[in-house]
Amino acid sequence: MRVVVMGCGRVGASLSDGLARVGHEVAVIDRDSTAFHRLSPEFPGERVLGMGFDRDVLLRAGIEEAGAFAAVSSGDNSNIISARVARETFGVERVVARIYDAKRAAVYERLGIPTVATVPWTTDRLLNVLTRETETTKWRDPSGNVGVTELPLHEEWVGHRVTALEAATGGRVAFMIRFGGGVLPDPKTVIQASDQVYLAAISGRVAEAMAIAALPPGDDVEEK
Repeated sequence: MRVVVMGCGRVGASLSDGLARVGHEVAVIDRDSTAFHRLSPEFPGERVLGMGFDRDVLLRAGIEEAGAFAAVSSGDNSNIISARVARETFGVERVVARIYDAKRAAVYERLGIPTVATVPWTTDRLLNVLTRETETTKWRDPSGNVGVTELPLHEEWVGHRVTALEAATGGRVAFMIRFGGGVLPDPKTVIQASDQVYLAAISGRVAEAMAIAALPPGDDVEEK
């Protein structure tokens, strides 16, 4: 899916990198060229200089082919204007705006534009809204820094060690359900066909880990 991200601050850069890592085609917009330095050196997407609510800038970012748009700049007004342009002018199906003012957020929700407040798990929430229909996380610690989720494993992970899954997702397998019973895995534990795998990950990486686990293992994954 093509995704256009407006704003390349800390959240925008993290979101863009995360979307690109799981295979989406990403274009990120910012009016400050130095903001693109926040992106990973491996970021394969497009960097578009300009205002994110400007029609010509959005066209350069490929908004006409986009399936999702995220407005995550530092300004509420800019975010909501660009989100509405993406939704109402270009017909983008999945649109989300980051809003700092809770009262404004409630108004925009009633306009049909999902909003995400400035909480520690902003990146997870944004990835969830843009790419998924269900809540990603089953549990979070009180600070919101660590989340645990059930992974939707691709069938080709069967036969691989949990350590390979951890290396690919950047998380830790907290526990597994096997034949109805809980299992605490060790480095030699091998994933079986019926396993339910629960992964702990740093906030901001949970949704990305889910997307990676849903894909077949890469060529660099350790041998079975």
